[in-house]
Amino acid sequence: YVCSTWGNNHFKTFDGDIYQFPGICEYNFASDCRESYKEFSVHIQRALNSNNHPEIQYILITIKDFTVYLRPKLAVVDGRIVKTPYYSSGVLIESNDIYTKVYAKLGLILIWNQEDALMVELDSKFNNHTCGLCGDYNGVPIYNEFINGVASYNSITYGNLQKISKPSGRCEDPDETQALPSCNGHRDECERLLTSFAFADCWLRLNLEMYIQACMQDKCACNGNEDSFCLCSTISEYSRQCSHAGGRPGEWRTQYFC
Repeated sequence: YVCSTWGNNHFKTFDGDIYQFPGICEYNFASDCRESYKEFSVHIQRALNSNNHPEIQYILITIKDFTVYLRPKLAVVDGRIVKTPYYSSGVLIESNDIYTKVYAKLGLILIWNQEDALMVELDSKFNNHTCGLCGDYNGVPIYNEFINGVASYNSITYGNLQKISKPSGRCEDPDETQALPSCNGHRDECERLLTSFAFADCWLRLNLEMYIQACMQDKCACNGNEDSFCLCSTISEYSRQCSHAGGRPGEWRTQYFC
């Protein structure tokens, strides 16, 4: 089971909900939330880069009493910069020019492309025990994330609840009343991109509709500014998730596209 975030502030919970949350504070991405003893936590902070696209600036991982702070091309363990591959107390950190990966023996794998996309895979022993932007991992979409008892949350309210309060922290919460635009005009193009023959091995493995919706939101948000971030980040995520699910996406990038 995988939780991921990518591109234009998209999130996909362990239970399969896809939503958008544009916060730029530090947030609990996924943590063990049992009262007695938390085995791990993963926090993330995004910021807008020079092209005005959201990127993950850093990831803070705590595993039992061990802390790993990741920035692009940098890993810091318990306050010391380390060379990768690095192994200690059941945690392996690997990195190359494209990805940083962390494997923890307790049942966590984290993969970050050092830019916008992060994927966390957890052992099923954490079912029902997690909290954060990735949800509670109870196998039921919507419930306990966006509907809790009688209250129902929109994705912005839900995201704001996951903020890590820091004494020095000064960051604005995104506005909860902001309605997302309808993006139906982009449906045909997104459908065409995601059902192209390169993805034939993916169609039965993933929920295509969710990625079409994310792609449509990207196209809306880009306001006709067709740079590769706008067009490609959701398609890249679809390709990564397909590989992760055992599929073999074909070559979908061309010299003219992405």
